[in-house]
Amino acid sequence: MSEIELKFLLDELTSSQLGVRAKALKLVTGRPKTRTLKSIYLDTPDHALKKAGIALRLRRDGRRWIQTVKTKPELHGGLSQVGEVENPAPGGRLCLEAIPDAAVREEVVRRVNGAPLEFVCETVIRRSASELSLEDGTRAELAIDIGEIHAGGRSAELRELEIEIIEGSPGGLFDIAHLLFPEGGLRFSRLSKAARGYLLAEQGWIDPPLAPLNAEDVALDRAQIAEQAARDVLRECLDQVATNVVVIRELDDPEGPHQLRIGLRRLRSAFSVCASVLKSPEMTRLSMEARWFGQEVGRLRDIDMVANNIVRREAEAHADEPGLPPLADALSKQAGGLRDHLRKVLPDARVQAFLIDLARFVEARGWLVPQDFGQTERLAAPVVELAGMALSKRWKKVSKHARGLETLDVEQRHELRKQLKKLRYAVEFFSPLYPAKRAEPFLKQLKKLQAVFGDLNDAAVARAMLTGAEAPGAGDPAAQRAIGWVIGASQARAEFGWAGAKTLWGSLDETRPFWK
Repeated sequence: MSEIELKFLLDELTSSQLGVRAKALKLVTGRPKTRTLKSIYLDTPDHALKKAGIALRLRRDGRRWIQTVKTKPELHGGLSQVGEVENPAPGGRLCLEAIPDAAVREEVVRRVNGAPLEFVCETVIRRSASELSLEDGTRAELAIDIGEIHAGGRSAELRELEIEIIEGSPGGLFDIAHLLFPEGGLRFSRLSKAARGYLLAEQGWIDPPLAPLNAEDVALDRAQIAEQAARDVLRECLDQVATNVVVIRELDDPEGPHQLRIGLRRLRSAFSVCASVLKSPEMTRLSMEARWFGQEVGRLRDIDMVANNIVRREAEAHADEPGLPPLADALSKQAGGLRDHLRKVLPDARVQAFLIDLARFVEARGWLVPQDFGQTERLAAPVVELAGMALSKRWKKVSKHARGLETLDVEQRHELRKQLKKLRYAVEFFSPLYPAKRAEPFLKQLKKLQAVFGDLNDAAVARAMLTGAEAPGAGDPAAQRAIGWVIGASQARAEFGWAGAKTLWGSLDETRPFWK
């Protein structure tokens, strides 16, 4: 059988309010049940089951012991989908031969290969569970899990919400999340309890240390159909966005806003390159929300960039300019105010609705349009057809905007920069489908050219920020000197790079498009 559930991490206040809210909304059917679950996870000494994506568990529920095998786990956007096979385990005794599914039994026995099965970790959870129902017929179990994970002589607390589908489609789980958390503040759970237990045993924590998340390669395969590839690309974008939302809420690292803005831009680019296949009004709406969100994040990212990447760089290189460090400090103070504002926006209802709806779109095939009778054929097209069409379209736009490169004005340069960025995202999405020796030279030349345009944009942002009505240092000669220094230095660096843009464009233009 397959277990499908939506998982969130909870704080103490939220977990105490959930049951009351569910009752007030008249979602609960029957009486809530509270029980203590003790689960023991076992594996071979070299963790052969974990390596195969298998979790072997003995659970005590009241007086009963149950043996469970979970296979093929997937957890994306909070939605967990896993194969599950259970059987009674009298006295809490493990018995692989009792696994009722023959294929699962054979796989477990083969992976164990006669090795001893050892204790890995234990969870002791107090579970409060209620059955919920929606008007459309969706039935689900709402489980609030509060307890501890024990492994390797260590323990860690865990508060988690699981909404498991009983009847209906997975999309109903996201509807329930909207109803239960209208004010915002939710955080997707990215790991199963078993995975957390292994981490505690091996590394001493149940969640990886929080850090800004960069874009990661998507392992696309030429055997995939277009829909599968689009899903995988969108999953990776969602992961980058959702993780960096948490980073900004909890850390002051300026890389967090940077990576969140990149994630939102990559998401909109993914929507664009997949539009020919998905063609969904919901995708258009989500893209507009991502644009709004990106603008909110962009203001903080811009001031962080000017303060740290430009002004502090000049201050370190020119210690004899006393106005530079105070200017950087003033900008950092302004950034602090923007960060405080963004931290109020991030847990808000609009951002949460965007994240939940995006997760639903990606994980519950939210692009399906019943009236679109040609959609099935488009979704089933080979991924290389989608990639070739998308990359050719992006390349054509870049080539068009690069005509007469040396004569482009400021606005035309800006537009070319945006088109180069979109091309780069598309190349990064689809390059795993092609031989590296063909894709990497093209991407290398593209990055070099994009860096030139990045310097131009940074110089323009610095100039606008330091000469506007809210620019720091008004009436302070030392600050005004520092501002002039920064604007001049950044502009000179940008123009120096621009002098070689024509050569870089020629090199890129001569590099054979790897998708043809």
